[in-house]
Amino acid sequence: MVAALAAAAFFLWPEDARAQEAELDQVDEPLDPSRPLPPLPELDPSAPLDPLPDLGVAWPDMEQQEGEAIADTPTTTIADAGAERSYTVALTGLESVGSGDLLAQFNTLSTLQANRDDPANAAQIDRRARQDADLLAELLRAYGYYDAQVTTEVSGTAGGNAVQVQLQAQPGPLYRFAEVSLPGLDGAGSEATILRRSFGIEAGAPVNAAAVTAGEAALRAQLGQRGFAFADVGALDIVVDHQARTARLVLPVQPNGARQFGRIIVEGRPLFSAEHIQTIARFDPGERFQTPRLEDLRRALVATGLVSVVNLRPVARPGSEVVDIAVGLEPAPMRTVAGEAGYGTGEGARVELSWEHRNLLPPEGAVRVRGVLGTEEQLLGVSLRRNNFRKRDQVLTANVAASNIDRDAFDARTFLVGVGIERQTNIIWQKRWTWSLGADLLASDERDVNIDLAMTRRRTFFIAAVPATLSYDGSNDLLDPTRGYRLAGRVSPELSLQSGTFGYTRAQIDGSFYQPVSDTVTIAARARLGTIFGADRDRIAPSRRFYAGGGGSVRGYGFQRLGPRDPVFDDPIGGRSLAEFALEARVRIGGPFGVVPFIDAGNIYTSPLPRLDELRFGAGIGVRYHSNFGPIRVDVGTPLSRRSGDPRVAVYVSLGQAF
Repeated sequence: MVAALAAAAFFLWPEDARAQEAELDQVDEPLDPSRPLPPLPELDPSAPLDPLPDLGVAWPDMEQQEGEAIADTPTTTIADAGAERSYTVALTGLESVGSGDLLAQFNTLSTLQANRDDPANAAQIDRRARQDADLLAELLRAYGYYDAQVTTEVSGTAGGNAVQVQLQAQPGPLYRFAEVSLPGLDGAGSEATILRRSFGIEAGAPVNAAAVTAGEAALRAQLGQRGFAFADVGALDIVVDHQARTARLVLPVQPNGARQFGRIIVEGRPLFSAEHIQTIARFDPGERFQTPRLEDLRRALVATGLVSVVNLRPVARPGSEVVDIAVGLEPAPMRTVAGEAGYGTGEGARVELSWEHRNLLPPEGAVRVRGVLGTEEQLLGVSLRRNNFRKRDQVLTANVAASNIDRDAFDARTFLVGVGIERQTNIIWQKRWTWSLGADLLASDERDVNIDLAMTRRRTFFIAAVPATLSYDGSNDLLDPTRGYRLAGRVSPELSLQSGTFGYTRAQIDGSFYQPVSDTVTIAARARLGTIFGADRDRIAPSRRFYAGGGGSVRGYGFQRLGPRDPVFDDPIGGRSLAEFALEARVRIGGPFGVVPFIDAGNIYTSPLPRLDELRFGAGIGVRYHSNFGPIRVDVGTPLSRRSGDPRVAVYVSLGQAF
């Protein structure tokens, strides 16, 4: 009809033009631009329209066409078609198709499935069914069934509340590649075979769009991995022969030669020097070029917290196989002011403020000033932290702090100077092995109870310590592990000056294990053992002894409330050995929420080795909200071996799992 209308308009146009030319020929004098035009006639809104010209084409009968269209489609056999009803969806005819991935894609994109909880009338259901029939046919073609046809049938009963929507598929024969060609790939030399194998599509393979897309992506990745920094992958061309039910695939590839890494060139404002960026990079000049190493460098630069935008660009060095890496960096805000406030049972109210400049001492030399004001703790400290010190992920720290801690167990006024170097893990790069080595000097004036005299006392300790740690993380997540295990050891030889000089060693071993038993349940277990040998408990500064109890220890008990207590004030006095155990079931109950029933056990001992026959138990249940940055936990516990002074219920709130 459109073509007929256009043709009619085309043949009318010359006649109209001739009429206008005839009228112009009758003008005897030239037009005067200054002469006013005659007034236009006033329009009457109620006047009828002029009849349309006869184009010689009959107007369509819409009622007749609508009836014909309805006759060509499946009949919806639903009583009271105007009533809204729920429906079920069924797909048939896919038995010959490996339909697992196809059905997953269909369910994700389906209009019927997306609106399944919304009742609809017959017309709405029928429209959704037609949309899904087109979708299923398109998916089948993407899987190589180019002759696929899908019909719909919607049926129901007069007394039923739901109808059934059935999509009946006829996939037809599976098309296969008769030829797969990668012209130019032989220019990769000895790497050509590996590159061709990475593409993964061979003659005889199904004409599967997803497989071809994945193969092309894998080929591009392998080209970058094999050193072809400037490889050019051309436009993919697939020609389908419907008569033979085959296809021909052509993907031009120009490797353009394998390259090797050269030097780093800093472009624009030099936030970091080329030498420091080379320290962060996981490649050295002369090594084979690998695209994933560039992406790793990009992420590492962003992870410093000093960079907002990273631009990495391979630059060919003329006349050689060397590729220099041009690095452009846009700085992020350098200063941070932070604050937090909270209250903890046994720890009291607490407010903390900090100011940090993350690059005050370049490169990556962060200086932080921190203050704590609380009912049981006051602190003022300055720390230096230099990331990527001499080596990737190696951190140098130094800190000076003056603090006053007033707990039930002890009161300590301490001045500390410490330095350390460590290899840390983080969420972006969770490392298997981490370690730390440090040196601390501290002077501490401390109050505790002299048990023999049944009175409080104050003593001043001068302590030098060399703490060291070694950890292995075989879990699958830093904040919310569901599989694997962790082991960590800590040892700290210490020299103390108080009524003479003496030495002792603090040692501690931590282990945790995670085992999924279903898709929604993970069993987690933890053990911690500690010892101090070389000196009696009474000679060791109260702040250096072991304590237990609280949210990160044995839940159900107050903070540091486990273990022996003095007979005068019934306050904890700490000990020389420690044992803690925990077992919990982490159950996801839907969406981001979970529940965690748990049971903990532990105690503090005056002997150098723990005695496992004197464990105290706590039990309870927790709630987890699994956010994007880790689980937020709320645990409620009660002591099963309650003594005087122990709470009946204790509540703990923190970020991350208990262990």
